[in-house]
Amino acid sequence: MPRIRTIDDLDVNGRRVIVRLDLNVPVKNGAVTDATRIERSIPTLRELLEKGASLVVLSHFGRPEGRLVPEMSLRPVGPALARAIGRPVIFIATDWRDDAAHRAAEALHKGQILLPDNTRFHPGEEDNDPVFAQVLAALGDVYVNDAFSAAHRAHASTEGIAHERPSAAGRAMEAEIAALTRALEHPERPLAAIVGGAKISTKLDLLSNLIAKVDTLVIGGAMANTFLAAQGHNVGKSLIEPDRLGTARDILERASAGKAEILLPLDVVVASALKPGAPSRVTSLDGVKAKEMILDLGPETVAAINSALDRARTLVWNGPLGAFETEPFDQATLAVARHVARRTRKGELVSVAGGGDTVAALNKADVADDLTYVSTAGGAFLEWLEGKTLPGVKVLQVKT
Repeated sequence: MPRIRTIDDLDVNGRRVIVRLDLNVPVKNGAVTDATRIERSIPTLRELLEKGASLVVLSHFGRPEGRLVPEMSLRPVGPALARAIGRPVIFIATDWRDDAAHRAAEALHKGQILLPDNTRFHPGEEDNDPVFAQVLAALGDVYVNDAFSAAHRAHASTEGIAHERPSAAGRAMEAEIAALTRALEHPERPLAAIVGGAKISTKLDLLSNLIAKVDTLVIGGAMANTFLAAQGHNVGKSLIEPDRLGTARDILERASAGKAEILLPLDVVVASALKPGAPSRVTSLDGVKAKEMILDLGPETVAAINSALDRARTLVWNGPLGAFETEPFDQATLAVARHVARRTRKGELVSVAGGGDTVAALNKADVADDLTYVSTAGGAFLEWLEGKTLPGVKVLQVKT
């Protein structure tokens, strides 16, 4: 892809920098419960401050749909941001229909940080209204987007504003784009992908894009059940998409006609109920009973996946291999995650993973820090893997 502008392309000394972050973090009882996204933004904020800037931080929170919803205020996030960066953060309550944020921004001194409230309190945010983009741009002199997880949205604070001010990617976004480009556009081969999740319908574009790029595609999760049913296997009362059987067969045929090897379950773990500690057993594909559900991959399949990964040099992973939230149906996902981590630590594999369930599974296996890159972006990560252009990234590209 074309080069994107970075902080290195901006002069920020003595200037107010508008920084778009994704502070849409979990909050319970008025306190942030997971500050991962905040912590990833800190290197960008610190660098800008060290270069002599003052900062105006923009973010959305939830889906207020253009209305002032007190429960979706960024107020509780301010203290968490202040703790992470080690200096005060000035919070300004606003519904963006007044000039409170602009008056506060104009009063900023070098080294200060301002956090106005939820940009989605104004309907112009999600509409990418150029007038609202100009309102946001008036808060500062230059713009830095460090919210890759919101880059698939053409909103005023992610796309529109970048047309109004000199703009660049922050360090977290820069790292994310570099990791994804390395994994999919310039991979060291063989390239493998693991795709899990419940439904083919939600990952059809992803599967279609990957079979044209990868050498091996591992399909797990409940979506694998639909592929097995399409091949004529009895899947009992497992979750499947009956209207996608033809789609599954088409994907298999396209992979067969190309270079991609598709690895489907060879054996499975079944149970009559999806609940913690439910009695379960390992069976071949032909041994699934009518009242049983496929809830995880069996040891033979795990061994085959790990063998394929031993041949791979690059891995992209999106989605768990089984119902990992419920024990004992987390075993395949945990086993493969630990194998990926071991190969990555040895320098034998470039591993890039993302998606909420995937990150949760890697954390459960205690290996998230061992992979080459783990994306906290959900929709943006998925759309990049689907081969789509992200508006918030495109607007930062250097024109040639």
